[in-house]
Amino acid sequence: MSITRSPDDIARRVPRRAVRLHLSAWPGYAAAGWGFLFAVPSFVWATGSTFGARTTVSPSLVQLARDGVPWFVAVLVVTGFLKLVGALLGIGLTRARGARISRFMVFCGGGAAILLTWHGGLFVVHGVLAEAGAVSVEPDLAALTSWYLYLWGPWFIVGGLAFAGATALYVRPRGDRRELRLYGAVGALGALILSVTSAATGIG
Repeated sequence: MSITRSPDDIARRVPRRAVRLHLSAWPGYAAAGWGFLFAVPSFVWATGSTFGARTTVSPSLVQLARDGVPWFVAVLVVTGFLKLVGALLGIGLTRARGARISRFMVFCGGGAAILLTWHGGLFVVHGVLAEAGAVSVEPDLAALTSWYLYLWGPWFIVGGLAFAGATALYVRPRGDRRELRLYGAVGALGALILSVTSAATGIG
């Protein structure tokens, strides 16, 4: 026995499905927007301009950008392109892909979520401790404490949460979500180990 659905039933179902797909995609677009916006300062500072950096970034880094030190310019350009790659990853997490590409994207999405959230969390924790006088800050960096506490720290955390949400919503409707969650967990663990090692050694 077949059930024939009326045109009105189909019309009601299609918009609801479209709305659900739209809502599930917004974290990916947020992550993409975050990446594109964050790439702009890297490329601007690579040209030698210090617009927006003089009061928000370490004076030693500002001087390197102003002097156009080759290795530092290269670092700025590379980080700028990495941020653009992150933006493309955010867009990719809004669309279904084949198994192999999906595993790669979820791995990178999980890693980006942890790396950015951890990095931003360190800025916020250090800023809170500095504001409370629990840790000492060099005089030339004291004015930057509030910027890292209220701007850079939250900015990184917002990016991390966007990638976390985009990755989670990308995995949820898929039949191979258990396998994808494993790849996401491996990416997150790898990023955490990298972040902890970087913080412990003072590299990065």
